[in-house]
Amino acid sequence: MLEWISNQNHIFQALLATLMTWAMTALGAAMVFFFKEINRRVLNTMLGFAAGIMIAASFWSLLAPAIEMAGDAPIPAWLVATIGFLGGAGFLYLADKIIPHTHLNSKDGEAEGISTSLKRSILLVFSITLHNIPEGLAVGVAFGAVAGGITDGTLMSALAIAIGIGLQNFPEGAAVSIPLRREGLSRSRSFFYGQASGIVEPIAGVLGAALVMFVKPVLPYALAFAAGAMIFVVVEELIPEAQSGSHESTHLATIGCILGFAIMMILDVALG
Repeated sequence: MLEWISNQNHIFQALLATLMTWAMTALGAAMVFFFKEINRRVLNTMLGFAAGIMIAASFWSLLAPAIEMAGDAPIPAWLVATIGFLGGAGFLYLADKIIPHTHLNSKDGEAEGISTSLKRSILLVFSITLHNIPEGLAVGVAFGAVAGGITDGTLMSALAIAIGIGLQNFPEGAAVSIPLRREGLSRSRSFFYGQASGIVEPIAGVLGAALVMFVKPVLPYALAFAAGAMIFVVVEELIPEAQSGSHESTHLATIGCILGFAIMMILDVALG
């Protein structure tokens, strides 16, 4: 199987990988067929776990390769990484200000972005969809790094970030569908909206892989861009939401974050 994947075009590889990450979102969303409520401690642990994976992936799978690949750039490698990183964070900041959305812990009427009359359930889906964009982009540019001939950019390292993103997509899918069920939506509609929040990942993954295929000099910037966008999501959404609730649940969120970071680091170092 791995040999077959290695023989495919890297854009097709990115598509397959991001379809897997979307499938993990759908699998998590399917938990709505078994549960109507989600324990706050469990939710905080899952959100912390997702944050840990994204933080580790941002460095091990994105920033470090970006700095290495930028070694031959006409400007210092650290500047290339900084430009891309700030660009990714800035992009998500603007999207956060423009796209209407709400967060898990937000009350009715606390939507962010431009004013809208959309239901809270749709705004919650928009929120998760928004931070799935950099996740899909990260996977896509990781496979682009393989095609770009980066020194330590191997197929296994690209697969590692796809596996890591997939692991943290499972709790995200559940974190969307189960609250929607609690708000009165049917199980089938809650599942549909939950899995739909991840469908943007294959789109972003293919676009990211295609971009670096046709404009290879942009690869280190794209890697750092994805890292900046992911860190923005972690600090803006995942950590604040994971740290709400009792002291016990926030401690569990911290433990989840540490475990997520460790697992992603092991995946990247061992497989890369």
